[in-house]
Amino acid sequence: MLEIENLEVAYGSIKALHGVSLRVPEGSIVTLIGANGAGKSTTLRAVSGLVKARAGRVIYEGETITGMPAHAIVARGLGHVPEGRMVFANLSVEENLRMGAYLRRDPGGVAADLEFSCHMFPRLQERWRQPAGTLSGGEQQMLAIARALMSRPRCLMLDEPSLGIAPMLVRSIFERIVAINRERGITILLVEQNANLALAISSHGYVLETGRVLLEDTSEALRRNPQVREAYLGG
Repeated sequence: MLEIENLEVAYGSIKALHGVSLRVPEGSIVTLIGANGAGKSTTLRAVSGLVKARAGRVIYEGETITGMPAHAIVARGLGHVPEGRMVFANLSVEENLRMGAYLRRDPGGVAADLEFSCHMFPRLQERWRQPAGTLSGGEQQMLAIARALMSRPRCLMLDEPSLGIAPMLVRSIFERIVAINRERGITILLVEQNANLALAISSHGYVLETGRVLLEDTSEALRRNPQVREAYLGG
């Protein structure tokens, strides 16, 4: 469904990605793990059109989307939940969700997806009229994921969904990610520092180090890999 070929990105004179290549099969959950500064977020931002690639290409559902504006990529069914959640703090939960459906012109479908968001994240319904800025970190993450779902993506990229969230909520959010993949058939590319959890729910993984793919394998094989265990899984 999603293929990245020899992607290179630079911020001024600093090269962030050095020819990154990866594949995300339709219906799968694929994870990208690595230390801070490895280039994980930059990879997602390049795919979604938020930063410009210096070289390489991104292919989505057989079409090259490199260089397309971000809104056009969203319209093609590729969603992105950014690191830090980026909710609209002064808008209510409902208004945030409706902003996710900004490009849609099917009121019936939007209403059904609002209902699905409440089914997937019941806490959002409890906070329906509340300003998003008053939610906890975990609730804001739920809202950010649900808002991305409102664009009805076929592929969803999630950037550090566990970052800054209470441990008891992290597992709940990861369970929801699996449910979104299984119930909606949405393909997921997951960037996550919690390598244990990420590899537990994914089928395939890539290890990124200083802007390069260091390792690529099934998630189970990566969990058993001594190098990965020592560097990312606490031995």
